[in-house]
Amino acid sequence: MDEQKPKLPPEAVELYTQFIHGEINRRDFMDGVSKLAIAGLAAGAVIDALMPNYAAAQQVSKTDARIKAEYATVPSPQGNGSIKGYFVRPANAGNAKLPGVLVIHENRGLNPHMEDVARRFALANFMAFAPDGLTSLGGYPGDDVKGGELFGKLDRPKLTEDFVASAMWLKSRPDSNGRIAATGFCFGGGVANTLAVRLGSGLAAAAPFYGAAPMAADVPKIKAAILVHHGALDTRLVEAWPEYEKALKAAGVPYEGHIYPGAVHGFNNDATPERYNKAAADQAWNSTIAWFNKYARTSAS
Repeated sequence: MDEQKPKLPPEAVELYTQFIHGEINRRDFMDGVSKLAIAGLAAGAVIDALMPNYAAAQQVSKTDARIKAEYATVPSPQGNGSIKGYFVRPANAGNAKLPGVLVIHENRGLNPHMEDVARRFALANFMAFAPDGLTSLGGYPGDDVKGGELFGKLDRPKLTEDFVASAMWLKSRPDSNGRIAATGFCFGGGVANTLAVRLGSGLAAAAPFYGAAPMAADVPKIKAAILVHHGALDTRLVEAWPEYEKALKAAGVPYEGHIYPGAVHGFNNDATPERYNKAAADQAWNSTIAWFNKYARTSAS
């Protein structure tokens, strides 16, 4: 998966992005792909290429001896009562108190790719918790399309409280160094920004990937160090970035913003190879690890 840009026409990737965001329905997505087939592309092949392949993209096995993983349920009295998630620590951490990373999924729930991302953080010597926003509706249904459909049924204010509860649970664990960071992708990137506003000094750092920015009036509440990632071809979010940057600068928030040439929305997701941009993803990941090491890790850990 070393493509620097999608192999399929940009129109195909854009159709997929609109579909998974709920901007078009399944029929419109299928119709749009079928029209592309007129240019010599088989509709079925296009759809297969656009859909996620979790097995091929997995970087860290669930049985990897270097990690210790479990599913945990976090109380969320202000939200939906509780939220389930995937918790991972490095196996060799012993009694060390580690910084925590909250990993927030796209708008499909806690799919295998998000669990893999949590395991990647464990290998970088963080403890990570990836909550499933679909817990109140039975959890991730094992299919991204069905997961996306369930997302429209969620009580969003309660869901936000579930993520806040997840962050505070991670921060207050006895094996935590008391400092946490948040990262998220698409919907989850927006949540990472929201948590930066909500938690104030309770969040050390955030690294939203192609996520919606908070309202400019709320930015002064942010005390975390913010690292923003956008693909240059993700035009709506790129166009919104200068306003967010201006607000961060005015509020004196430590921040960096990166816009990756040739990258589309979802460029970090190696489970969807037609969107994945390895050069951008590697750079974004490495800078995120460095950012979290700088702001969430203490010398005592």
